[in-house]
Amino acid sequence: MRITSIAVFLILFISCKENKGTNTLNKEQAVNKHIIKPEFQSIIDSSDVKGSILIYDLNKDIYYSNDFEWANNGNLPASTFKIANSIIGLETGVIENDSVIFKWDGEKKWLKNWEQDLILRDAFQFSCVHCYQEVARKIGSKRMNDYVSKLNYGNLEIDSTNIDKFWLEGESRISQKQQIEFLKRFYNFELPISKRTERIMRNIMLIEETDQYILSGKSGLSNNNGEYNGWFVGFVELKNNTYLFATNLEPKNEFDFDSFIKKRLDLTLLGLRKLNVL
Repeated sequence: MRITSIAVFLILFISCKENKGTNTLNKEQAVNKHIIKPEFQSIIDSSDVKGSILIYDLNKDIYYSNDFEWANNGNLPASTFKIANSIIGLETGVIENDSVIFKWDGEKKWLKNWEQDLILRDAFQFSCVHCYQEVARKIGSKRMNDYVSKLNYGNLEIDSTNIDKFWLEGESRISQKQQIEFLKRFYNFELPISKRTERIMRNIMLIEETDQYILSGKSGLSNNNGEYNGWFVGFVELKNNTYLFATNLEPKNEFDFDSFIKKRLDLTLLGLRKLNVL
């Protein structure tokens, strides 16, 4: 009986040591997958903005950022939600196909580009708010909630009272890390959506194609009680690797629309260049 008790004690002791070693290893692995890039912070500081550039190396499974705390905080998705909204619209049949035309009602709009009939790709690229508000209303709050849950997209607050604005104002939130996790599932064909929807989405998200890379993504801008927050999310495909990105910025001083919206793209590309991606 005594020998048995000693044996049990030794097994438990060894097991505890092994578990402790495993926990330490897991922590080290987590740290190794999150690399601070001071160069990103220098880019941001020199541009009169604050925020975070988050870039994910798909092959190495490594995240790079200047500020992982910022990257894990949630913000309104703004027009980056047009990626999910387009997917849901296509899956539900609210958006029939990529040739669908969003008719202009003849009224003056916030942007001149919106004052015309638009096909899906143009409505997406021009970030036509009223076009996608129409899509959201037709989808409805129940189906929207069901699909957002199915796609595992952020932490959104959706009901019948805010169905056409929940991504622009209110309590809906998504972090940079969540944006990349969503885009990674999309890129790896892991979302529960049809091949047809995947093909259409890859077409409308395409921004630039060169001999060296293919750039796809979506920008976003929200104004929450005078506090502006800007996004640029997407991925850049090279011949031997793909990098996914989610940049989130806020102006340090006075908000200048033309300057700020340009910085979302420019700073992301600078970050990719600092990693020798472009």
